[in-house]
Amino acid sequence: MSGPGGGAAPQLVAPTAAVHGSFLEAIAEFRAEDRGQPGDESMLGRAIRSFGAHWHEPAGFAAYLAHLAADAREETPRPAGFVPSTELWWVSGDTFLGRLSIRHRLTPRLLEWGGLIGYDMRPSARRRGHATAMLRAALPHARALGLDRVLLTCDDTNIASRRVIEKCGGVFEDQRGERLRFWIDTAAA
Repeated sequence: MSGPGGGAAPQLVAPTAAVHGSFLEAIAEFRAEDRGQPGDESMLGRAIRSFGAHWHEPAGFAAYLAHLAADAREETPRPAGFVPSTELWWVSGDTFLGRLSIRHRLTPRLLEWGGLIGYDMRPSARRRGHATAMLRAALPHARALGLDRVLLTCDDTNIASRRVIEKCGGVFEDQRGERLRFWIDTAAA
C-alpha cells in the first residue's frame, strides 16, 4: 500500500519528531472538527487541551513525546483511574496519518466506556483503509503487552468505527448506553 502522494507504505511507529509538521497539520484538522473542546474526554481531546499550546515549539513537542513515552511505564505517576498506555502513530514517511493507544489494563470505566484500544485517524486520511490497517498492526503490540483479547468501544452512531473493529475480528458483546462493545482476540492477528 502506497502512502499519500506515492510515499512510503504506512507503518505503526513510536511517536516521533520526524512527523512534527504533519502532526501539527493533522491537529488543525481535528480542531476543525471541534476536537479538544471542553467535554471532549478522549485521549486526543485531553492531549490537545494539555499540550496543544506548545506543540508548535520543538521543545514543547519534545516534552509531549517524552510524556507519551513515560505514560507507557507502570511507575509513572498518573491521575486516579488512569492506567499505563502505549501510544503508537500510523505514519507514511514523514506524514502523520493517525494515532492509536493501547491501555495496559481495564478499569471499571474503561470496561464500560473506553476499552483497551482507542484510535483517531486524521480527517484527510479517512476512508482509505488506514484505520483498519492501523488497528490490525496494533494487535501484535497488544499481545506483546500480555493482552490475549482487547475491548474496543465506539458510539452506536459511528458506523465507520464499527466497520473497522469488525474487519479486524471484533465480536460484538453488547451495548451499554450509547457505546457498542467489541472484543478482538489478539492471537488471531
